[in-house]
Amino acid sequence: MRVALLTGGGDCPGLNAVIYAAVRKGIQTYGDEFIGFLNGWRGVLDNNWIPLTLDSTDGIQLKGGTILHSSRTNVKKIPGGIEKVQEVLKTNNIDALIALGGDDTQSVTLFLSEHGVPSVGVPKTIDNDINGTDTTFGFDTAVSIATEAIDRIRTTADSHNRVIVVEVMGRDAGWIAYASGIAGGAHVVLVPEKDIDIEHVCALLKYNYDHGKHYGVVVVAEGCHLPKVGQIMGDAKTDSFGHARLSGIGEALAKLIEEKTGFETRSVNLGHTQRGGVPTAFDRLLGQRYGLHAIDMVHDKKWGRIAVLKGLDVTDITIKEAIASNRRLDERFFNVIKDLEAKV
Repeated sequence: MRVALLTGGGDCPGLNAVIYAAVRKGIQTYGDEFIGFLNGWRGVLDNNWIPLTLDSTDGIQLKGGTILHSSRTNVKKIPGGIEKVQEVLKTNNIDALIALGGDDTQSVTLFLSEHGVPSVGVPKTIDNDINGTDTTFGFDTAVSIATEAIDRIRTTADSHNRVIVVEVMGRDAGWIAYASGIAGGAHVVLVPEKDIDIEHVCALLKYNYDHGKHYGVVVVAEGCHLPKVGQIMGDAKTDSFGHARLSGIGEALAKLIEEKTGFETRSVNLGHTQRGGVPTAFDRLLGQRYGLHAIDMVHDKKWGRIAVLKGLDVTDITIKEAIASNRRLDERFFNVIKDLEAKV
């Protein structure tokens, strides 16, 4: 078979590991031929691609980012987009398409698979919020980076007797804030699934000052809602899927904390550093397992399905199920945060 791959949405540690494994098994086990469209769905529309071989993919599983580059292109919103994709795939004699991406990218994969394009998906998001899978590759790397940053920030917060608010990624789900905040020993952990109780936040920080620790570390997900304000948007722009750019909750929260407590408060936005750099060993392994399963899905003709991790096993579910809702924190995780907080 002649198989095409693409990566859509934000870059993510582990993407190259998926590409590496799918190409390696596809060529060595099935005798497939591979091409990679550049810049996500935009590359398909522009017929912009490169050949993927054993030589050209050798060692890429060790690298961060994606050798295929990426974009946020919504084929469904482009007049004639679906027809153009079908035309390009036919021109290049493509038998199957493997799309690596989050719920936005996979919404396009699903749409195409329902309109005659043989397609399967691989879930990608450092936010870890795709429904139906226990873990997405890239999440472990993001948490490791955020936790190391929190460790460093703690020492300077302590040295200067300050409160420091650390803003991490997480639009609708607080997995990174939860995991890095708990692992990093933050005094306050705030996630989008729970409204911010600013009085409780300040009480937790005052507890520190009343008990000899004249500093505090607050971890907040970018998608958290401030009381009477809601989500903080960095600017008014939206991407082709209608998502506003979220940024600034850390700074806004820091100002509010300082006003209410009188403690000197600063903010740090970790931003894109969380998804940059090389993937952890866990994400390299998970990405490769996803890639191996993806090429098996192609040969089993499991169109419209996406690879997922269930316990220790990589299996697959329908893309429709995977993007029906976000996987979010629930009471089990809220209780962990609550149980580790100071009792105020």
